[in-house]
Amino acid sequence: MRKALLFLSVILVANLALAQDNPSAGYMKRYNEEMQRTQWWRDARFGMFIHFGAYAVAGRGEWVKSNERLTTEQYQKYVDAFQPYAFDARKWAKAAKAAGMKYAVLTAKHHDGFCMFDSKYTDYKISTYFNGRDIVREFLDVFRAEGLKVGLYYSLIDWHNPDYPNVGNHPQRDDKEYAKRKFDWDNYLKYMFNQVQELTTQYGKIDIMWFDYSFGEYSGEKWKASELVKMIRKNQPGILIDKRLEVNPGVRGNVRTLSDLGDFETPEQGIPDQPLVDKYGQPMPWETCMTMNGVWGYSEMDKNWKSPELIIHSLVNCVSKNGNMLLNVGPDARGNFPDECKYILREVRKWMDKNHESIYGCGACNLPRQDWGRYTQKGNEIYAHWLYPYLGNINAKGINADSVKNVFMLYSGAELPTYKTWFGDNDRDNLFIRTGNSPQKPYEYDTVIKIDMQQ
Repeated sequence: MRKALLFLSVILVANLALAQDNPSAGYMKRYNEEMQRTQWWRDARFGMFIHFGAYAVAGRGEWVKSNERLTTEQYQKYVDAFQPYAFDARKWAKAAKAAGMKYAVLTAKHHDGFCMFDSKYTDYKISTYFNGRDIVREFLDVFRAEGLKVGLYYSLIDWHNPDYPNVGNHPQRDDKEYAKRKFDWDNYLKYMFNQVQELTTQYGKIDIMWFDYSFGEYSGEKWKASELVKMIRKNQPGILIDKRLEVNPGVRGNVRTLSDLGDFETPEQGIPDQPLVDKYGQPMPWETCMTMNGVWGYSEMDKNWKSPELIIHSLVNCVSKNGNMLLNVGPDARGNFPDECKYILREVRKWMDKNHESIYGCGACNLPRQDWGRYTQKGNEIYAHWLYPYLGNINAKGINADSVKNVFMLYSGAELPTYKTWFGDNDRDNLFIRTGNSPQKPYEYDTVIKIDMQQ
């Protein structure tokens, strides 16, 4: 009994610690501004990440230069051979839109320093090697034309620039002779600022700026982050910026801090156990970025593809916790989406065609998670996502049956019978839903049941 009381006391103290202070007016102003900026993005919930660059020629992922300790001279053969003649931004955009994605983010420059846009500050760019073409511009123009919001990924790290030191995961990180070179950090920052200035002034409206990444002392003002953000917001009012300009300070469990250096958190290759909140328990914008196989860039040998079911379940999992999912495609060296990616996107499309209502504009539902799956909610509409094998009637436990207006199968619109009791279970707030006689889910991957609540 004492242990139980002690446990309850610890929980109570922890909850009080989160809620002991009310947010100030200044804090709420900043918080509301962030939530207003991210409103369209949080309604969208689903986007496409595209990692495309010269590393596709190596076919061993976007980190090949670092992983194999390649010098710039050794890496040059991949740059020379990068001729993506099959690249067609319209095909990419149509595939993203068909799969139900509302926005897309393309790598304008990855860690290898090779630019996918026609920057005037370097010759190490796609236009130098590929008939003057500007992949970033083609991407932006076509994706906008398809009605998709657009974002650009830009690496803070640069393994090619001579003024960027051999720190972190630099390919020459253990090369003592390389370390003797003179690195001009201010000159590198000038180069970085100039390129970000280009991207945010010469390519039309940019909806998202996705930076990657900070580490150790290379965080925050090491990048002159405050000045960089000020410049970006001046050039692109309303733009969203991820929070990788700094190593997030003060992280505790699912609690995150409000920052002037970015708008949304970016967990990678995983989904938080709980919704992310600030210290007052208010929702914080976040987005999981996820690969379809094991790497971001194209890999010829990596056939460890995630199933369409896992992708759909992951999307639902994110939305059920007030999060987004940014699903990655790594086009091959010719500019084609791998066949496995096309298959996954087609399967996601089938599901989204019938069930997108349970994703767009939805978020967490204040109901306990059940063995059969998860909930999402939008206003008075609750969506029960039947994800896992389950015997018996689905019980949407916690919903007062007397407050329910209608219950439908989302994919067909058919009404489903409901009961307050089943097999002797007459607890309060039971909502047993009969879904049919088959032990299998009526709709593949995720069967969604729409519960309309009375206002």
